[in-house]
Amino acid sequence: MSPIDQPRKRVDNPPQRLQKKSRKWIYLALILVVVVIAAVAIVVSQNLLSPSNDNNEPEGNPVALFDTSFGTFKVELYRDKMPETVDNFVKLVNDGFYNGVIFHRIGDNFMIQGGGYYPNGTRKTSPYGNIPFETSDVKHIDGAISMASTGAKVGGAAEFFICDGAQTFLDGNYAAFGVVIEDGMDVVRTIAAQPHPDSGDGTGKPDTDILINNIIIISS
Repeated sequence: MSPIDQPRKRVDNPPQRLQKKSRKWIYLALILVVVVIAAVAIVVSQNLLSPSNDNNEPEGNPVALFDTSFGTFKVELYRDKMPETVDNFVKLVNDGFYNGVIFHRIGDNFMIQGGGYYPNGTRKTSPYGNIPFETSDVKHIDGAISMASTGAKVGGAAEFFICDGAQTFLDGNYAAFGVVIEDGMDVVRTIAAQPHPDSGDGTGKPDTDILINNIIIISS
């Protein structure tokens, strides 16, 4: 066999190999970009389709806005510490239960109590009945809101009171579940100081009706 007839070895062109490798990496990079874009699109679409948490309640502890005939004030409700008591109160608020009732018992430097009577004296009771007595480390500090009940360590239903000054003797016996925030205590103290007959313990029904126009749950 002559040298001309001998089979020739294939010799790859080095530049062509480099071009092929470059194209391979470009394709892989494009695929990766497409995958990343698709993943981002899925996450964004899920967030857009997810139901919002906007149903008149803020995330975490809700805040109740009291609108009274003596002004407005806000109360932070400690759902994180008193979940059953707060959920019961919020449910009543959302039902409009407190609209049009009065603060029927007040005492200067003690408390204001409401949620159970109309101005004409008609009693209003919760459709859900009494809830279990709930305990926590929430104290009856100045501005604390707590459940009124028939006695110590007895679950309440709808009536509540707000402390005008710290009332430490109530700690552990009544279910405090929030506190007045911002400058709302000015309104609470004005209500507590209204003229009233003394029923024997320094409290009584105010001479002038103090109306709760409404309570709504707002964001903090």
